[in-house]
Amino acid sequence: MFVIALYNLKGGVGKTASCVNLAHLSANDGYRTLLWDLDPQGAASYYYKTEANTKSGIKKLLEKNLSLDELMQLSEYDYLDIIPADQSSRKLDILLDEHKDSKKQIKQMLRQAKNNYDFVFIDCPPGFSVLADNIFEAADAILLPTIPTTLSLRTYEIVKAYFEQKDLPLEKLMCFFTMVDMRKKLHTEVMASLSKDHRFFEHFIPYLSEVEKMGIEQAPVTAFAPNGRAAQCFIDLWTEIKEGVL
Repeated sequence: MFVIALYNLKGGVGKTASCVNLAHLSANDGYRTLLWDLDPQGAASYYYKTEANTKSGIKKLLEKNLSLDELMQLSEYDYLDIIPADQSSRKLDILLDEHKDSKKQIKQMLRQAKNNYDFVFIDCPPGFSVLADNIFEAADAILLPTIPTTLSLRTYEIVKAYFEQKDLPLEKLMCFFTMVDMRKKLHTEVMASLSKDHRFFEHFIPYLSEVEKMGIEQAPVTAFAPNGRAAQCFIDLWTEIKEGVL
């Protein structure tokens, strides 16, 4: 089982859209796939038309009153299960902090899924937190979607410095560009600059209206527009990610 977390220090960078599409492509390849929505906004859950069956599922899971598979729901797609966000996700930092070995709780929970899935995708909330530390510990790869702007460049450097400060293996940090507009000189310059760090995948996700339509369709773009440019960009990125992690 390989755990991939979609994370960024800031929001609005295409994190959830990327998580939703990559998880769908994983399942489409025949991999047994789980998407765990740990972002209290629940956008990934919304895209997959799922809602939590209980308001405090994550809390009960942490307290060992529920098992992980009791929170899982089937999606519309073969090989793809979802753990939707619930209300207790909003207080997860506090709940985690109250437990012994608080930085290893998510990793311990995921052990329950070890024999059932090939890939687990985690949609993470933005920011540094106890939850983020848990996810960094549990994930085999941290995918950092990055808009090629000056502020995003700064964010990337902050995240990398945080990894170094916490003695986290930088090899886990894998990045890709999102919302790219190649007509903008700033975008091309920032991409050229950051690519020198060799942590960025070659393929990127352009700024495309098809991705914005995910909210209307409540589906991955790779499902409702599989022959479109956006879907092909996600397919190319997923192919490169697989080559990098398998």
